[in-house]
Amino acid sequence: MSASSTTSSVLTGAEPPRLLGSMSSWLSLGIVLIAVIAFFLIASEDWLTIANYTLIFAIAALGLNVLSGYAGQISLGIAFFMAIGAYTAAWLGGTPPTSIHDPLGLGLSVFIWLPGAGIAATLVGALVGPTALRLKGFYLGIVSLSLIFIGHYLFSNATSLTGGPQGRTFPVPTFGSFSLGEQNNIFGIFALTSGQEFFLLIVPILVLSALFVSNVMRSRAGRAFQAVRDNEVGAAIMGINLFEAKMGAFILSSFLAGIAGALLVSYSRYVVPNFWDLTLSIQFVAAIIVGGVASVRGSILGAVFVFALPRVIDQFALLPPSSSSSGLSSGDLNALIYGLLIIVFLLFEPGGIMGLVRRSQALRRMRSEHNEEGGEPAETIDVSTPNLDAPRSVRPPAVKEGGRT
Repeated sequence: MSASSTTSSVLTGAEPPRLLGSMSSWLSLGIVLIAVIAFFLIASEDWLTIANYTLIFAIAALGLNVLSGYAGQISLGIAFFMAIGAYTAAWLGGTPPTSIHDPLGLGLSVFIWLPGAGIAATLVGALVGPTALRLKGFYLGIVSLSLIFIGHYLFSNATSLTGGPQGRTFPVPTFGSFSLGEQNNIFGIFALTSGQEFFLLIVPILVLSALFVSNVMRSRAGRAFQAVRDNEVGAAIMGINLFEAKMGAFILSSFLAGIAGALLVSYSRYVVPNFWDLTLSIQFVAAIIVGGVASVRGSILGAVFVFALPRVIDQFALLPPSSSSSGLSSGDLNALIYGLLIIVFLLFEPGGIMGLVRRSQALRRMRSEHNEEGGEPAETIDVSTPNLDAPRSVRPPAVKEGGRT
């Protein structure tokens, strides 16, 4: 076999790097699994509530990172698509109305209303995307911002679907006689609380979503997203269809946001339209910036920082409740710590938490390589055998004066 054919076969058989290709990655995964199992077994219902909300928000942050992090399209409308998924789940899985004043509901299974929520958000994203994605940068952000205000008006007035300004109840996942809204006994031995049951539902969905996004970003479509983000003109010259790449990211982001919205209202069980406001969208933007833009793990870490940290601070009650209006309350302390940490990350580590992780890994790798070398390598002299097949420069014999050699 020739060298050229060998090289071509190696290139065609090459695979992208695996997600868990090193021993340290497997070790980290094992530690995370042990920590998750221990938390599931010993955590109280309050801590499970914090964890469940954070995991749901992590799914939505993952969707926003697909659009804004990987594809580079600014969006402030993530709350709108979460609301589309939420009210689709309410319509498909809600209790059928008994009077004309009750909100709509078909009473369908969770296997229908949960994926249906993602599909509905995807369809709305496919309708909005062609118009919104004709713009870019600041203008795209303004268009996505308008979705929040349009959605607030629609959700507040569509009383038959949303319940109007006073809100409505939302369906709880049920599997036969097994309802996640109440405590259940497993084989008559284990008693699972509602928080534990939702934890067992949300964690696999988050893991599957993270694996799916990771694989997509390692595929040709994901590389197209990142090429569009880095340089649209260069991506177009390379033959990438800019509109298809942006729409693909927009649709995938909308689907994940719809799933997250359905899970959120199912766990909350009651939400008013005012919940889907601009503040929620800004929190997701802060989550992907703090956690790490264009990073799956950064989306999860950012959701932990933005959505779990204030609740954890409330649990520890660092400050007693203030009786006067001028005193510093626990909520004020949360806002101060939260805002200060965001400023610190933006000023000193724009890569977010994942930027700190990568930097520490690089420093550790450099130190290990330096320790293995043990000093400067000695200078070597090339004494290899000359290539006998290489052409030689033959000097003709010198000709002496008079024509004799």
